[in-house]
Amino acid sequence: MAWAPVRWLYLLLGWMFFAIGVAGVVLPAVPATPFMLLALWSWSRSSPRLEAWLLAHRVFGPTLRAWRAHRVISWKAKAVAWVSMAASLTYLVWWKDTAWWILAITIALMAYGVWFMARCPSRPPSTTSPAA
Repeated sequence: MAWAPVRWLYLLLGWMFFAIGVAGVVLPAVPATPFMLLALWSWSRSSPRLEAWLLAHRVFGPTLRAWRAHRVISWKAKAVAWVSMAASLTYLVWWKDTAWWILAITIALMAYGVWFMARCPSRPPSTTSPAA
């Protein structure tokens, strides 16, 4: 286990990421999954009990287990993320007077998110071998 002050820092970060992730479930501009992954990472370094709880969570657990086991992001999660990003960007461009540099940073971060998710598989690898 980590040195006590560092462990407490990871524990605090885990709760902070978890809270932002829960907010991301209802707020369209905040993604839930990346923050849940950060919470899982933080708790894996500070609290095996909280790590196990998050992995077993009814809502977040399946996605986190799939990511941990195979680096999988489901098509549904990708679609929700991409549609949310497109809607948020559309809102920023058409209905807000956003500074060009904020828009540029937002577009760059969203483009990275799209690229990252697109390169991840959508299903775990098949466990059956092809017929000969």
